Amino acid sequence: MVEINNLCKSFKKQTILDDINLSVGDNDKIILLGQNGAGKTTLIRCILGEYFPDKGNITVYGTMPYVKREDALCHISFVPQIPPPLNMTVNELLSYSSGLSGFDKEKVIEYCNMLDFDIKPHLVKTFYKFSGGMKQKLLISIAFARNTDFYIFDEPTANLDTAGREKFYMLLKKIIGSKSFIMISHRIDEVKNIVNRNIELDLGRIVRDEKV
Repeated sequence: MVEINNLCKSFKKQTILDDINLSVGDNDKIILLGQNGAGKTTLIRCILGEYFPDKGNITVYGTMPYVKREDALCHISFVPQIPPPLNMTVNELLSYSSGLSGFDKEKVIEYCNMLDFDIKPHLVKTFYKFSGGMKQKLLISIAFARNTDFYIFDEPTANLDTAGREKFYMLLKKIIGSKSFIMISHRIDEVKNIVNRNIELDLGRIVRDEKV
């Protein structure tokens, strides 16, 4: 699925990722650990093709995401920690996203309901005016509706209350099956029964990679 070889990334004179080697295969359910500044989000953004490596290479299903980003991203569902400030209605967002990815918009409504969020009364409302929890539940539902084989979650429950987090993990267990994901999370206790691999970054290097 994902192959990373000798990846290095710096900004100005600061090295953020230092010779990262990582392989993500079928049924890898990874929690990505590390202190703030360890390089977790930068690594995710490199996989998503947002950053071009200074050295080394990344392939997602055989495609370099920073060269053919659209081809690589068709295999990935992504939930960011900070929802983007989208100035479009929910209807517009669903039409735009489903047009790119080909998912059924009704599945988004179904997943929102499973997260205790009735999206139907809000379809004509502007996304950026939603609360943080509402935004996150909608983005999670869109990611699940895309039904890819690989997911990336960057602190997906950061804006959710306790009940919302429980619903998210119940839904994740239900649909993830043999699919793979990388999840950045500081809530280790919440994911310990879901993940099967712990990877820890420190100062831009992988210092731990173990099956659990």
